[in-house]
Order: sequence, then C-alpha cells, then structure tokens
Amino acid sequence: MSSSLNKLFEKGKAKVKEYQSSHQQNQGYPGQGYPSQQQYGGQYPQQQYPQQYNNASPNQQWGPPPQQQNQQWGPPSQQWGPPNSQYGAPPNQWGSPSPLSPPVPQHSKPHSPQPPPVPGNRPLSAQPHPPQPAPSTNLKVFWQPAFDASTLVNHNFRHELGDHGWGNNEKQNYVDLPANSFHHDGRLIVRGLVQNGSYTSARLTSHQTLSRPRGYLTATIFAPVAEGIWPAYWMLPKDPFVWPTDGEVDIFESWNGDCNNHSCLHWGHYNGEDWNKHRVMETKLHDMQHQPHTFGFAWSEEDGIPGWRGRMIWYIDGRPVMRGDIPQGTRRMEDYRILINIAMGGNVCAGKLPTDGYYDMVISDLKMCEEPLGGWGEFERAWSHVPEGKTM
Repeated sequence: MSSSLNKLFEKGKAKVKEYQSSHQQNQGYPGQGYPSQQQYGGQYPQQQYPQQYNNASPNQQWGPPPQQQNQQWGPPSQQWGPPNSQYGAPPNQWGSPSPLSPPVPQHSKPHSPQPPPVPGNRPLSAQPHPPQPAPSTNLKVFWQPAFDASTLVNHNFRHELGDHGWGNNEKQNYVDLPANSFHHDGRLIVRGLVQNGSYTSARLTSHQTLSRPRGYLTATIFAPVAEGIWPAYWMLPKDPFVWPTDGEVDIFESWNGDCNNHSCLHWGHYNGEDWNKHRVMETKLHDMQHQPHTFGFAWSEEDGIPGWRGRMIWYIDGRPVMRGDIPQGTRRMEDYRILINIAMGGNVCAGKLPTDGYYDMVISDLKMCEEPLGGWGEFERAWSHVPEGKTM
C-alpha cells in the first residue's frame, strides 16, 4: 500500500482502539462497545468551518508563513488596520502557565466584555478589509447556525470530553472551555492550545442532523497546517448507533500538515473480509495554509428500490471530487450529525507533536441546503464523470 493508504489503515485501527478504549474507560462517546456491536447513547456537539476568501490574490498569504507551526486567523473585517493595534495579546503573552492546562487568554475568559484575542501576525493586506467570497446563489437553506458572539457554542454543538488517547495515542485533552471553542467575527473557532507540555483542544458534535432524505451540506474551513495536527470535519449517525456498521462520512481531514484532504466513506470493519468497505479520495490543496476552502457533501437517498439506497458526492470549492453509493445496511442519511475537532499527535501523525502555540480551525458559512449548486440535474451530470472512492 502507498504511504497514504498505510495512514488510512492506521486510522482504521485507531478507530477500533478508540471505541475499545472508550468502553473500558466508560467515556460514553460514539463507538463505545464496538467489539460486541453494542449500541450506546448520548448526544454529540456539532462543528463547523470558516468562510472562504476566494478573492485573494494567489500570492496573498492568509495565515503565517509556512515555517510557522501555528495556523492563525484574521481580525474582524471592520478593523483590518495597522498591525499590532487593538486585537489583544499574541500567544506568548498568555501569562503564567498552569500546571494542568495552558493558561486561558485573558480576553476569552468567561464573562469578559472583550472578544477573544486575535493573533498579532495576522495576514497583511493593502485593502481596508479581507476580501469576501462571492455569495452562494440559488441555495435554499433549511439550517444555518449563528456564530455571533451572543450565541453560545453549546447552543448548536455538544462537547465531547477526554484525554484518554482516543484509541490512537493522541495527546490532546478535549475540553469545554472558551479558550478552545468560541465565536468571533461571525465565525466558529476551534483552537488547539499547546504550552509547556499541555495540549488542549475541542471536539464538537451537532445537535442538528441532516434531517432530510436528500440535500447539500457545505462549510468553509481555514484549517491549521502543522506537524502533529489532525483537524477533521466529518459525520456519524446520531445516538444510539453501531460503529462501523451504521457508517461514517469524512468530508475534510488533513494529517500532520500534509496539505492533503481525505474524503472518506467507511461502513465495515478493518479486516480482510471488509476490504472494500472503505473508500477514499485524496485531493492536494497546496494553499491550505494560506487560505480557506469550501467543502460540500450532497446526498440523495431513495426508497422502495430493492438493492439500491441512493448516491453521494463530495465537493471541494464547488468541484466534485468523489462519488459513492449509499451502502446497504448503513443508517439513513437524515440521521447523520456533524463532528468537528482538532486532534494532536497519535499514530496517524506518526507520533509527531505540535510545538508550543495555538492552532485555529476557522469555520464559516456552515449550512444545510435543499439542493447542491446547480441543482439535482447538475448532481446527476456530475455523477457520470466523478471518480468513485478508491478501496484500501
């Protein structure tokens, strides 16, 4: 197998260990009790991704230079002024380190009247505000969460918690703290914090499900790119469910700063008998560290057709990149919910760990729509030429 498929295989083994570990430690997260196909309950918070700035010139950098390990995000569009103005302290001014976790930036402590800190090395621009993407047209939205400062993250998502390695020897502790997940400038920020050997992050799962037999899910994500960082935007069925039988859909994930997106579909065990129940398509995104990308997923599920469930297509920046049949025996698509998280270290990252700093995953324009761009006619035309995901 290629190195990327080896990583996928490691990811599969990690998922098995994750659910076994969860069962042993009674953490109560999806997949618990996997060895006996046990079903489990609980609710999961939902995660989202940032708005795309496609009008940026190709050479403009949205984030730190490649040699920097922490991914950054910019200040509010109305305050795109000279550097080092009123946007709060940079990460090295967090204050005295805590023996248990990284210190919380002062401006993101609870009840603070100030917004969360904005990185000091934000993108340089000669324009008065960041370029904005062309608005989506002809999309009938049936769900879109608010990311304004007055709305709590928990209103749309539940936090999954724990520092038990998640079956993959991961280093992060998933917490429900305002320093690790918050709204700012109309965007959802999921922040991994690393300082003095402490690693905290957030793992969100949506209260909202796809809720319809067909539709289109889209979000724009500015992802962190660094060694030891594994950001993901994916879906599992709502609880209770059985993993892997009920299925898993991965819309965006990137490993260890490789600037590859892995679109994946899983519904079987990681063994020889289920070799064809894992589909993946890798898409190189060379500018991932400089600008956001929009990730879409369309589904159309049928009823009453023997041996047929329907079709799915994955999109990046409006371009279809992978197709797949809805597998027999998996849960209905309307039962799926969104997960968003930043993992650190672990087997998928080859044991590498991120350096001190913070790593932001910025999500905007997350929404569920009644149909994909171009409508269902364009969906059918795309199906005729989009490649199917490759087996492991």
